[in-house]
Parts: sequence; C-alpha cells; structure tokens
Amino acid sequence: MKNETDPVTITPCPDGPLLVRGDFLIAPAPGREPEAPGRRVVALCRCGKSGIPPMCDGSHKLVGFRAPAPEAAPEDSPRSD
Repeated sequence: MKNETDPVTITPCPDGPLLVRGDFLIAPAPGREPEAPGRRVVALCRCGKSGIPPMCDGSHKLVGFRAPAPEAAPEDSPRSD
C-alpha cells in the first residue's frame, strides 16, 4: 500500500537510465491503463535503444549514450543582516 509521505524519487544515472524509486505506476503506451511494475525500483531507458522499453536493458553502454551533465546546485548566497 502506498504511503503518501514517501515520495517517488527519480535519479538520473550518469550516461545511463533513470532510476525510479517508490510506489508508482507505469503506462505501457498512450491510452493504456497504468500498471504497477511489481517492484519498488526500476531503471527507465534514456537512450532510446532498449529492446524492452520503457525499461533499460543496458543498451546505452553498447551505443555510447552520453547524457548532459546535471547543473550544479546553486550556492547559498551570503545573508546580509
């Protein structure tokens, strides 16, 4: 059962898939009913070459997929009191 206080998190792996953690549903195709993936962590393809979309099958390694580097978190600005 879903705990409303536990958020779903999505973490991009460097040059790899998106890791989705939490209690979520995946729509297999537009217009189809979303389904529970059967586990709490899945890897979603970002390279577009997976043989089992939307899941990652490791094809990103074979095709040399490169994802843009994430932006750095903004630094805290000094407070002036």
